[in-house]
Amino acid sequence: MKFTAKCYPIKAEKPIVIMNEADAKFLGVYVSGRVSLSHRGREITAIVNTTKSFVDEHEIGLYKDVTDILKVRAGDKIMLKPTERPKSVEFIKKKIDGYTLNYEEIYSIIKDVVDDNLSSIELTAFVTGGYMAGYNLDEIVSLTQAIVKTGRQIDFGDDIVDKHCIGGVAGNRTTMLIVPIVAAAGATIPKTSSRAITSPAGTADTMEVLAPVDFGVEELQRIIRKINACISWGGAVNLAPADDKIIQVEYPLSLDAEGHVLSSVMAKKISVGSDYILIDIPVGVGSKVPNPEKADEMKHNFIELGKRLGVAVDCVITNGSSPIGNGIGPALEARDVLLSLENNGSVSLVKKSVMLAGNLLELAGKAKKGTGRRIAKRILDSGKAKAKMMEIIEEQGGNPEIKPDDIKIGKKEETIKSDGEGRVKFINNKEISAIARAAGAPRDKTSGLYLHINPGDFVDKGDALFTIYSSKNRRLNNAMELADTLKPVKYV
Repeated sequence: MKFTAKCYPIKAEKPIVIMNEADAKFLGVYVSGRVSLSHRGREITAIVNTTKSFVDEHEIGLYKDVTDILKVRAGDKIMLKPTERPKSVEFIKKKIDGYTLNYEEIYSIIKDVVDDNLSSIELTAFVTGGYMAGYNLDEIVSLTQAIVKTGRQIDFGDDIVDKHCIGGVAGNRTTMLIVPIVAAAGATIPKTSSRAITSPAGTADTMEVLAPVDFGVEELQRIIRKINACISWGGAVNLAPADDKIIQVEYPLSLDAEGHVLSSVMAKKISVGSDYILIDIPVGVGSKVPNPEKADEMKHNFIELGKRLGVAVDCVITNGSSPIGNGIGPALEARDVLLSLENNGSVSLVKKSVMLAGNLLELAGKAKKGTGRRIAKRILDSGKAKAKMMEIIEEQGGNPEIKPDDIKIGKKEETIKSDGEGRVKFINNKEISAIARAAGAPRDKTSGLYLHINPGDFVDKGDALFTIYSSKNRRLNNAMELADTLKPVKYV
């Protein structure tokens, strides 16, 4: 059946067409059904949305994704016929029903995720099914392998080391100390990091204050060959596109299936050829892992998954009940990092970074068991880590002479003070993050907040708890109102 093209200069990020409800009913096609479109020798399968009035009968609404492939202009005649749903939809329903999927079934789903063959409803069903039914370890291995196979893989050489944090801890910029420490010890660590999704800053956001982070594969390989380390944005190299699409669904629904977490982390590490992987699992109030029992289970699964995938994995369960460091927000965290490299930074940030770097050196065979932390601290104290970080900054196009005071912070500021007295019990991560985001972080890199106290400190009434920074009065006022409502510093 032929339809007249009605073109819209809008990208839908997947092949979608709009049909009049009467036409769809006549052809037996429903919302999220599929149709095959052909025009002058070109063909594409698209997902259907329906409308009563947006397009008339015998018209077909085409987004730019479709018109670019078919080379269609408004008014052209398009041949259209119904077609079957992808086979992977059957496997998604199978998972929702609680069955175990094999590799071929999981690969079919992930391939269709990457190729945009699934509608938003079907992708949401996949994410929900995994959350409700869960995955056994065999399925997680298959999921990891499928995500790796459908993405880009990079060869950085042999004996590659890497680390990852499960997240949920504000100011936790340990990566930016661990990378130069480990690299200064002679290990190769091509660190591809993420931008913030729900936090006030991701590692890539913070590093971008000091140097560019958006590089192609060839440029990253050049940097690694020269200085054996980088801190870049992983999204620029398309390592695991399926994972990125899954996260886009998980985030608004607050669904975080453990099988997806495990496969997400491991797939991205395997995609860059990591041989030794250290996982930081923060646990506590306000973090992503609520209790030690869940942390132990996750640790066991990561290590077992590593064995099955042929990589060495170790996990460290850390205290995630309060922020690490003082600065929260890209610029403030970058300043914390530079101060820490000069041995003048946050005690909590330095202590955790040195501990994790030491564990990674031992895992990779760069330090004997029990000596890693001491070696890591010596590298930091000697200035070798700072020198290596300046190399990384320079190779990535930043200023290797940058000083902490060179980093611009939001000019609008207000200090939140204690309305009582007592000892600080903990500082709620989620609430501190929410306040920093209200101030403008991470989009405005100069915004965020700076903590003046730590858990265990005693505060009197009127003592400074934290200072909020922003570039706009409106955002500063919003952040102050939120701080007054949440009261994120808990003391007894």
